[in-house]
Amino acid sequence: MNSSDPERPQLSFFPKTGKSFDEIDNAREPLLQDGAINHPRDNYSVLSAILPFVFPALGGLLYGYDIGATSGATISLQSAKLSGITWYNLSSVEVGLIVSGSLYGALIGSIMAFSIADFLGRRRELILSSLLYLVGALVTALAPNFPIMVIGRFGFGIAIGLAMHAAPMYIAETAPTQIRGRLISMKELFIVLGMLLGYAVGSLEIGIVAGWRYMFATSVPISLIMGVGMWWLPPSPRWLLLCAVQKNENIQGTRETAIHCLCRLRGEAIGESAAEQVDEILADLSYSDEGKEASIWEVFQGKCLKALMIGGGLVLFQQITGQPSVLYYAATILKSAGFSAASDATKVSVLLGLLKLIMTGVAVLVVDKLGRRPLLLGGVSGIVSFLGTFQHLLHFHLLSDIYRLPSA
Repeated sequence: MNSSDPERPQLSFFPKTGKSFDEIDNAREPLLQDGAINHPRDNYSVLSAILPFVFPALGGLLYGYDIGATSGATISLQSAKLSGITWYNLSSVEVGLIVSGSLYGALIGSIMAFSIADFLGRRRELILSSLLYLVGALVTALAPNFPIMVIGRFGFGIAIGLAMHAAPMYIAETAPTQIRGRLISMKELFIVLGMLLGYAVGSLEIGIVAGWRYMFATSVPISLIMGVGMWWLPPSPRWLLLCAVQKNENIQGTRETAIHCLCRLRGEAIGESAAEQVDEILADLSYSDEGKEASIWEVFQGKCLKALMIGGGLVLFQQITGQPSVLYYAATILKSAGFSAASDATKVSVLLGLLKLIMTGVAVLVVDKLGRRPLLLGGVSGIVSFLGTFQHLLHFHLLSDIYRLPSA
């Protein structure tokens, strides 16, 4: 698009306005003239757009992998022959702490994310997350006793909390507009892909002595790839500009840096439109309240409170259904349901992960056609129905064990 096109809104950065960058910033004048903001098609190279998605999405894959691997690891840990440890005789509370240790850590990581996210930036938050993934996986896999293992699980969980906060933000801020929604949905697919990988690794290593160590250690190379990848990727251009606006810094220097970062994210295909897109981001920040510092209390006021209740409520009730527990204890549940051999139980859990991957893929493909609400209502109805059926079958199985008559 020619920059002299009269139909385009003219940007007010440039020397013809007769004002400096600092004068514009201090006056909080609109960064665009002639009213409306145009959004031209976002040019990008497909190859260049893949890596800024894949590396952050590995944080979600590691979260899903933890769910699947923990399912098989809990069986391996409690095996007198195959655990390879002397403290294998764990109580149900201790097994619960191993399983939920990462969830407690994720809670702390989510709380930490609010205070460090804008300070570190999305990229550095993901780098920190990859380091915690690495340390947590190593401590868990090499744990000489139960307390050290729980500490490792807790550290891994902190990484989950940070990654689940930063990954969608980095993807949303760096992805081309045409595929932004699809890529954010694909991040959920990576979580389920991680579950399938965890179940598969568990089924392959369940028969190995100290197999649980290998199950947890498989996270190490993935976290290394994630960390190196995020180190190589540039910061989010929007975050750079947001920091400059909030801190009242020199906009011109930050603008040039943001243009350079955007060119790296989009590849050569973006051409000269990188500057135009950066200027649009600045315009968005100038017209909205996003450029202002916000306190945590603002989340509980006005429209933010309503959004918090809706979004938080959806996540809360999805977790309260208990379906995550079924995923974490899939192999143990299947073993108690009749698959007496640990290898059989873990193999069947792979089918569970495969089915979840297929259904998540279908949801990603049809979400824009059917809408979020119908899929949500259908998914919740399915969860209620199948968990109710599962509860009745489990209750019947327990009763049959209690009242079964001894054979003659």
